[in-house]
Amino acid sequence: MKHIILYIIVLIALSSCKKFDYFQENPNRPTATDPSLLLTNIERVAFSTISADAALASRQLVYTQGNSTAQYYNWNRSSMGYSNIAQAVRMEQEAARVNKHNYRYLAKFFKSYFIVAMTQTFGDIPYSKMMQSIENNNFSDSSATRPVYDKQRDIYIQVLKELKIASDSLGASSDAITGDVVYNGSINAWKKLINSFTLRVLMSLSKKEADSELGIKQRFNEIVSNPTQYPLINTNSENGRLPYYDINGNRYPYYNNNSMKTDYYLDSSFVDILQNLNDPRLFTYGQPAGSVNTTTIKDFSKYDGLVGSALLSYNTGKKGRSQASPINRRYAYEIVNEPSLLIGNSEVQFLLAEAVIRGWITGNANDFYKNGIRASLQFSNFTYPAATGVAYNGQLYTTDEINNYLAQPIINLQAGKEIEQIITQKYISLFMNTGWQAFYEQRRTGYPVFETVFSGVLNNKRIPKRWMYPLDEQNYNGINLEAAIKSQYPNGDDINGVMWLIQ
Repeated sequence: MKHIILYIIVLIALSSCKKFDYFQENPNRPTATDPSLLLTNIERVAFSTISADAALASRQLVYTQGNSTAQYYNWNRSSMGYSNIAQAVRMEQEAARVNKHNYRYLAKFFKSYFIVAMTQTFGDIPYSKMMQSIENNNFSDSSATRPVYDKQRDIYIQVLKELKIASDSLGASSDAITGDVVYNGSINAWKKLINSFTLRVLMSLSKKEADSELGIKQRFNEIVSNPTQYPLINTNSENGRLPYYDINGNRYPYYNNNSMKTDYYLDSSFVDILQNLNDPRLFTYGQPAGSVNTTTIKDFSKYDGLVGSALLSYNTGKKGRSQASPINRRYAYEIVNEPSLLIGNSEVQFLLAEAVIRGWITGNANDFYKNGIRASLQFSNFTYPAATGVAYNGQLYTTDEINNYLAQPIINLQAGKEIEQIITQKYISLFMNTGWQAFYEQRRTGYPVFETVFSGVLNNKRIPKRWMYPLDEQNYNGINLEAAIKSQYPNGDDINGVMWLIQ
């Protein structure tokens, strides 16, 4: 028995950098806690999506201190997230114990969120058997210590069921939600987030829209056509966000980060996209190359980037000549900066626009699309404080300037290019936020094109499609792992393997 429990502890410890206190408890001496005490930490984990590595892999940033594996596409393994799931399960169980049912349904959402993150990373994962073991706190047989891998399709079927239960069952007449640092206990706000996230999951399955059991188009339409039962995020104030404060442990994650101060620059391909569109978000994402003052800060011609696939020596040389735009100082010098988004209004509007183009719902795709752009511009319209080193008075662009940007003919959706334009605008909006979503959208659609031209990029100049499974899976669950790899990836556990989701 001891070696079985030890394996699970090792598995969880290796598979996540998050806390795994649940698995350190003696199962023969269970403790009780109010679910509200668990909710806060689960939210902080799930909503913490700020990632410079994701921006490097998505050709938005370039790193100049060394050879970044994310930038040069030579990563290998990632980790599982069972400890996060275990915390959500524990909240669900504690909620059942004390009859606080709304926490049970929030737990179903968080379980689904963490499971989707895992399967997007690897493909097939141990799911049903591992979930049974976690839920039953039973690790005494081989199905727990060596769980089989579920097919990605089956995982998504179950996730969609769980998300529907969560949305349908949350109720204002039930128990109040406390310990909620995101929505302060608002049931309607949580419904909006769960339904909006469900739309994201459904759209991630766009290549499987003909699968009748998945029912992607039908479920998407069911949500959108019934806003009373399935409300959606519709304003930036409803964003699923984790705000930051000037409190120790609650500050912006890159605040006072030395590397963020000196080593991160905009990618030239990202700068090109923004310049070609006359997009004022360039001014809030980066800074002019060279001198920064009230004249240069809003001059598109003063911005330039480094090349993500170029050799480090090329990028450091251009940086040394002050010919490249560093990331905006606010990302390192602002204690609060902008909140971390799990999903926001801008993304929801782009999902609706794409769904119209795909024929999943009715509506005006151009309106949804422009609503998404407007929401992103408003979210990113940062007010320049003294910390930027520039005495700029107020926000960088006005409402009139936002309207003028949206009125440009180049912004309007063009026949045959709608998906590319929608995804490109979503890509712009996700800068330094919402985790790896920009990378996953490019993986799904091919937009925008990530350049791999120059000799710095590795992986035979290919953009990876996934991560390799954790080494501990080989050590402790090798037979089932090998079976899963063989059934998915003819070339083995390869970062270029194409998982079911994107086939």
